[in-house]
Amino acid sequence: MGLAVSGGPDSLALLLLFHEVAPRNFSVATVDHGLRTESASEAAMVASVCASREIPHRTLTLSLEKGSGVQERARTARYAELAQWARAEGLAAIVTAHHADDQAETMVMRLNRGAGLRGLAAMRTVAQVPGAPDLMLIRPLLSWRRVELQAVVSAARIVAADDPSNRDIAYERVRIREALTSSNRFDAKGFATSAQHLAEADQALDWMVARLWSDVNQSVEALIWRAPADLPDALSLRVLERVLETLGTATPRGPDLVRWLTTLRSGGVATLAGVKGDARKGTWRFTLAPKPRH
Repeated sequence: MGLAVSGGPDSLALLLLFHEVAPRNFSVATVDHGLRTESASEAAMVASVCASREIPHRTLTLSLEKGSGVQERARTARYAELAQWARAEGLAAIVTAHHADDQAETMVMRLNRGAGLRGLAAMRTVAQVPGAPDLMLIRPLLSWRRVELQAVVSAARIVAADDPSNRDIAYERVRIREALTSSNRFDAKGFATSAQHLAEADQALDWMVARLWSDVNQSVEALIWRAPADLPDALSLRVLERVLETLGTATPRGPDLVRWLTTLRSGGVATLAGVKGDARKGTWRFTLAPKPRH
């Protein structure tokens, strides 16, 4: 396993807990994004904690520019660097310290955007590393609260790093965090439990779609599917997603996919993401759309 440890209380707790249960079965990496002057010393602090426990550690240095979308850019670059490190070290998975409070924040952010089942399931305990489908991403602390992790670090008498961006209300996540912690009426563990239930429902839909897919006739020229008239939209949309994935095109946004389904249900013809769907003969026939002439 490869642990991503920033030096903050959450990831330091992950490091300490892992050391209790698997003291010789993991390595640690700290990503220095180069966005704050303190980041180099924070990475050195994590290296020191690891050295005192004989845990292999490496600092991965980035040179990101500040500006718009910096958190998303940092996330993308961080996972790319961690994936490269994991492959070089022959690691089976990357482990992060996302916890119940993170899960609650993510769920509320997605509720605000009108996300569907897949989005509201939020973060999964086991997933794929973003941009690196060959690597597992494991989040073992999704049932832990932030304060519980801070207590682990305090008990070890370690002073965790303090990233001021975690209090900057310019970021949506910080604003959501302040709203959730401003009242004891919100229960982060309740949100996390609900997210887990939604993830299980999401897996159930995928299980059903795998069986529906066996009814799709695949040939060199086309995919042909006689869609059941009473099939719920949630399942129909996922079959259409799989059609697009099979024919090698990108999966579009949800509203576009819904419009495509509506056209097919009405017996029409429409093209989406380079795939032509034709339902005029009762069955739904999918082929790659001809490329436009210039």
